Parts: sequence; C-alpha cells; structure tokens
Amino acid sequence: MTLAPQIDLLDLRSYQDKGQPHDMFRWLRQNDPVYWHAEPDGPGFWAVTKYEDVRTVSRDPQTYSSYEGGIHIATPNPETLAGARNMMLYKDPPEHTRYRHLVNKGFTPRQAAKLTDRIQELASQIIDEVIERGECDLVTDIAGELPSYVIAELMGIPLEDGRKLYEWTEIMHSTDASIPMEQRMQALPNMLNYARQVAEAKKGQPSSDLASILVEAEVDGHELSDAEFDWFFLLLINAGGDTTRNLVAGGMEVLFKHPEERRRLQENLEELLPTAVEEMLRYCSPVVYMRRTAMNDTELRGKHIRKGDKVAVFYGSANRDEDEFPDADRFDVGRTPNEHMAFGGGGPHYCLGAHLARIEAQAILREMLTRMPDIEQAGATERLPSNFIAGPRHLPVRFTPGERAS
Repeated sequence: MTLAPQIDLLDLRSYQDKGQPHDMFRWLRQNDPVYWHAEPDGPGFWAVTKYEDVRTVSRDPQTYSSYEGGIHIATPNPETLAGARNMMLYKDPPEHTRYRHLVNKGFTPRQAAKLTDRIQELASQIIDEVIERGECDLVTDIAGELPSYVIAELMGIPLEDGRKLYEWTEIMHSTDASIPMEQRMQALPNMLNYARQVAEAKKGQPSSDLASILVEAEVDGHELSDAEFDWFFLLLINAGGDTTRNLVAGGMEVLFKHPEERRRLQENLEELLPTAVEEMLRYCSPVVYMRRTAMNDTELRGKHIRKGDKVAVFYGSANRDEDEFPDADRFDVGRTPNEHMAFGGGGPHYCLGAHLARIEAQAILREMLTRMPDIEQAGATERLPSNFIAGPRHLPVRFTPGERAS
C-alpha cells in the first residue's frame, strides 16, 4: 500500500489546482475504492471511486436512491428536500421514468440534430461579439453564452434571460465559503419565481417550446402542480447550462496545456472534433459527484453499507480509472473507445441533454479553433468555488483580432 495522501474530498482547496483531486482519487482507487469519508457537519459518507462500482451504484436506483436524501453529500433541511423532490433529478423509478418521458422527445438524437444549424449560427454570433477585441474571458464571454442561449430557445424565453438564469445557477452551485449564504439562498427563490412567471405566460400563449409542453403535460392523468413545473424548469436550466459551459471552458484549458494534442486537433478538426469532445468529457468531468442513499443493507466491494448510509459516486475518479482507460492520465483527442461516465454512468439518470451538449461543444470549439487559431491563455484560471461542479469560472485569453462573420 502506497503512502496515503490526506484525503478530503469536501475541502474546496482540494479542487483549486487541477480542478479535481486526482492524487486522492488515484490512491483511493488503488487502496480503498469504497472509502468511509468523515463529514465535518454530518455522519460521513461512502466515497466510491472505481469505474465498475460507480456504474453499479448508478444503475441500481432500488438500492441507491436519489429521492431518499437528495443528490448532494450535505443533506438539505426537510423543507428544502421536500421542494427539491419535485425535481426529476431527485426522483427514483418508476416516478422518475414518467416525468422523464414528458420531455424526452425534445432531447432525442434526431431532435438535437435538427438544432445543429441554429446552434452553429449562435456560436458564430458569440464569436462575432469578441473577435474584434483580441481578448476576452473565455468562460463568461464564450463558453457560458452558448448553453445559456440554447436552453433559452428551447424553453421559449428571451436569450438575455438565459444569461441571468446562468448567473443564478452559478451562485446556487457555489459554497458558503465563497459566496454568502444569504446570496446563495436568494438565488433559488429567484429561479423559482422566474419559472412561475414563465408558466403563467405560457398558459396564456402556449407554443411548441419545452416550457409550454410542461405547462400542458399530465402525469397519471394530472397536470403538473405549480411546484413540479417550477422545479422541472429549474432542472432544465441547470442541466442545460453549467455542464456544457464547464466542458467547453475546461476543454480549452486542457488544450492550452497540451499543445501537441491541440495542434493535432486543429490540423484534423472535422475528423477529430467528435472524439476530442468525448475526451474532454472524460478528462474534465464537469460533474464531480452524485450522492445516493442506501435503501437497505448491502455490500459493495466487500464493504458493509447500512440502510440510510450516504453513498457518493465520483465521476472524475471513474473517468481516470486505470483498469478502464489505458494511460488514463494522458489527454488524447483521438481516444477510442471512450466509454466515460461524464453523463452519469448510465442508468435512469443518464443525462437527457447529452446529445445536445455534444453538438453545442463541437459548434463553439469549431468557431474558436478556426476563427481564433492562435488563441492562448492570458492569465491565471479562477475555478468555480464548488466541490460538486468542476470548471473554470474565469479564464482570460488573447488572440489575433479578426473580422465579424456577419
């Protein structure tokens, strides 16, 4: 057994250097892959770090529940948890399946493909806004713009409102140590109040957007309650923004650090862009973990897990598992096969927007790498103050100024 590093998967300082604590993950995978982790203000939790075990937990909602205690390691107070349980992400089958079916058609590969031209158009417009300046913040000016605009279009709300909602989601995913509790607590009601306004507007003038579909949807013969609509809206905004933004920003940061792989990608862009995006998903792992709660006594890799125990699956660790990925710490834009866990490890909670996220990432990366071929990092990366969502918060870049495309 190698000498153990100090294991603390909750401390924000563990995420400030490389984005995720891969030295800790590596030791845990090799020495204690189902690890009992202390919790400063709670009973503790099981940290699951091997690919095979993350997949097992992700695909067994009967044993490992999202509904019982929520998806974050810190269990919310009963009132907050009761509200959050209106969100699909907190539901277990069969209820989860019924709610997922409401919007599933809007996120199929065929439906996502129909949006390709519009997404590429939006990506071009975003680059137009910065191309003449020769410098910008890659996160706020580029990576954060496209998913905000796309989800706004899907939901049938103004594009500028997509920006505002993005700011609120970033506040919600921060920690008390970085953003005051009062500010974090206000972001949630702001989102829910906005959702209520959207619902009322869509009732009066429904269209073909997702918000209108939800307003008119029925589950088991009943329309969604106000709370169910509001939390469903919140989920779609969260899922549609944070992860794609962090994928693009984190992926570009990795390219800056791996100039040979960047050169390889730019010289064979259309051929390698799809596999490069998959490798960014694996290497960056925008979602750090998801928490489940054991519904009965069980065992995982010889460890006795008791009913009620918290079980956290760490996707960033699973995606660097040496038993699954040859040379797992190497960034390879042509890696194939690449069955990463970035979209949730399979099972009922596999990311609805996976196809859309891939199209968005390819669109904006194509624009940057062709219209800003010499783009480079121009200052230190500021990371998101979160141990739940991983990615740059600010990433200054510079490039040779160019002309607008339109």
